[in-house]
Amino acid sequence: MNPEAIDSILQKHEGRDGLISILEDIQNHYGYLPPEALHKVSQKTGHPLVDIYGVATFYRAFSLKPRGKHLVSACLGTACHVRGAPSIAEELEKQLEIKSGDTTADREFTLDMVNCLGACALGPVVVVDGHYFSNVKKAKVKEILDKSRAGLDIIEIKSDQRVFPLAVSCPRCNHSLMDSDHPIDDLPSIRVTVSFNQFHGWLNLSSLYGSYNSNSLHEIPRDAIPNIFCPYCHAELRGSSGCPECSAPMVPMVVRSGGVLQICSRYGCKGHLLDLGD
Repeated sequence: MNPEAIDSILQKHEGRDGLISILEDIQNHYGYLPPEALHKVSQKTGHPLVDIYGVATFYRAFSLKPRGKHLVSACLGTACHVRGAPSIAEELEKQLEIKSGDTTADREFTLDMVNCLGACALGPVVVVDGHYFSNVKKAKVKEILDKSRAGLDIIEIKSDQRVFPLAVSCPRCNHSLMDSDHPIDDLPSIRVTVSFNQFHGWLNLSSLYGSYNSNSLHEIPRDAIPNIFCPYCHAELRGSSGCPECSAPMVPMVVRSGGVLQICSRYGCKGHLLDLGD
């Protein structure tokens, strides 16, 4: 552990009671929360070590063990379970030669079993690095892992079946958020208003689920958590749940064909959730 890196993170948050934010920055730096780092946070902030460990173990976004390059999450919730999710989980453990919560020896994959991934209608669901794979069969597990090794961020917009368009509206005023005047990925984009630091302006997001392309009036720093508003009723779009990846607030939008899309408010995070209903 580099003590200077921890000191820099603590200095950044000096004068603010933001334990979760401190732990988020440490995890972003190391990929997990080293015990030495937690002891140093306790010494510098005055928070009892037991409270720090309580926060670190309560939020799924935090890990006390080094994680692999790719995080594989398999849903074992009721809707997925009745569609064969346990056999998918067993196949993942077999292919990776690890159990849930463990990391492969080459630090390539970490496997995690969860109770819900917010896409019940698409089960069994497996998520790798924020990319959703729906209706997974045992025969598809090896293909998913191979694609993950090759790089899931390499997306062929026109041929990748994991990428599909969504039309959304504001959950408060029900006004459409689609913007045909500023297309992204050759489709109408999703337009919202954002504010961060002293900046205020528009943000356009790709309407393709699986694409993370965007444009904004002001450059938004990676890992910033801006406030996001409806450009019509000006209500803040802020859900009650936290991102399953980083615990930042989720931004809810109503899918016009039925269902709810939630995107993480942390710029650059891919912890999106889609529930299309039953």
